[in-house]
Amino acid sequence: MQSTRTLSDKFFLVLKGLGMGAANKVPGVYGGVVAFVAGFYEEFIYSLKRCNLIALRLLLAGRFTSFFHYVNGRFLSLLFFGMLVSYFSVSQILDFAIKHYELYVWSVFFGMIVGSIYYISKDFEDWKLTTYLALLIGAAIGIGISFLDPATENDNLWFVFFCGIISVSGMTLPGFSGSFILILLGNYVLLLVDSVNALYDTFYELLGGNFSFTQNVERLRMLKVLAVFTLGSVFGLVTFSHALSYILKHYKSVTTASIIGFIVGSLGVVWPWKETIYKKDAQGTFLFDYGGTYIVENYKRFIPELNTETCIAIAFVIFGIAIVLGLEYYDKKTRKVNA
Repeated sequence: MQSTRTLSDKFFLVLKGLGMGAANKVPGVYGGVVAFVAGFYEEFIYSLKRCNLIALRLLLAGRFTSFFHYVNGRFLSLLFFGMLVSYFSVSQILDFAIKHYELYVWSVFFGMIVGSIYYISKDFEDWKLTTYLALLIGAAIGIGISFLDPATENDNLWFVFFCGIISVSGMTLPGFSGSFILILLGNYVLLLVDSVNALYDTFYELLGGNFSFTQNVERLRMLKVLAVFTLGSVFGLVTFSHALSYILKHYKSVTTASIIGFIVGSLGVVWPWKETIYKKDAQGTFLFDYGGTYIVENYKRFIPELNTETCIAIAFVIFGIAIVLGLEYYDKKTRKVNA
């Protein structure tokens, strides 16, 4: 599985990780589509599948080189490095852009999703009753999720564990936004804002030699919630990868048709023309995440009037489509060079 990569390949793999990291951060956008369009989706899934008992035995036995090779470590490390860098750089820029140029950012995302639908479907030829049915089911699920109302916050640890499983779905399932689902489940603020802030505050105090957090019941509760959420995320990542690798191997056409349908049905989530409803506390004050950005609660979509702003937004939609087509061109060019 682990093939020789040039310096250019490694660089672009980190860039793809940046793209996945940024996409996973935004409610309604999905990192799995980045993997699908950029041409490394199957390698990503099969690499994650290698995180199994064999890998654990190699790790516990101290055979780190064998472990690294077995799990396709070079590929995963470069990709996750890009995601990590994205969290502290690209995603922060993205937060700023959404805060000040929300319509245009969503227009680019919408264009990229439209371009992704074209990219995924253009070479798919295995259309028959089962794949058409899978397409319709995927679209119906995507549309249904788009119009659900958010639930209330729930810190039950079993539910938090389930949220952890859901949160990584956007990395493995194209068309599925884990952060948007967390909004619908009511736990976006609890798990991606409050618990992360609690961890940051704890690290800050530990660096200063302050251990008073051990007496802070609320802080310990948030750290416990974050730990369970993290366990759920790891469990979800490994479980999804095993299930998807089996499905891709035995039902690739049905899976691809379902993904196309799901992405089409989810277009409503990234529809650029919407009024954003932000989260407020009991006193009616807007809540912010750690980066100082308003926390999104839900969206109210509408059909825009034809004016200058709408025309500029449409131009950004076209730009988003062009980004995907550019990635496709680069992928084709790379394959010709390596052939």
